[in-house]
Amino acid sequence: MATTIRKHTDDRDVELLDQLASARKALVDQIGHRIVGQHAVVDDLVAALLAGGHALLVGVPGLAKTLLVQTVAQALDLTFNRIQFTPDLMPSDITGTELMEEDHTTGRRFFKFAKGPVFANVVLADEINRAPAKTQAALLQVMQEQQVTLEGSTMSLPPPFMTLAT
Repeated sequence: MATTIRKHTDDRDVELLDQLASARKALVDQIGHRIVGQHAVVDDLVAALLAGGHALLVGVPGLAKTLLVQTVAQALDLTFNRIQFTPDLMPSDITGTELMEEDHTTGRRFFKFAKGPVFANVVLADEINRAPAKTQAALLQVMQEQQVTLEGSTMSLPPPFMTLAT
């Protein structure tokens, strides 16, 4: 009896692996319509996505890194945000911040959380090396925990979540 259960499980596993391979090939082919001649980078990026990881894209300007990331997000119908890292970028600029708002009917003031650009499925952290250490640390924390904590309140990021940095 154990052999019968094992065989059924093995068959299902093989079927799921075949489906994954087929979906991976379809995704790589779709990306290949827009990104030409960068097969290794596309393969590595899709592998990182399927593994639930993040990736650092290194290359000279003009190699279509931003276009590649946008294409992956579009091919999978995922939300996409690009963050241009600069020396004056603060952690709250990427995670979000509390803004004071006023209810015009009652005049009552309250704080409302304004989500930052990390609240997307695919985040492009462009030129991450330019950002201050505190901002880089905030992004690394978001990447690890896949959530943002502010003022004791924790908000989860939308799954799947992937950060690609240049």
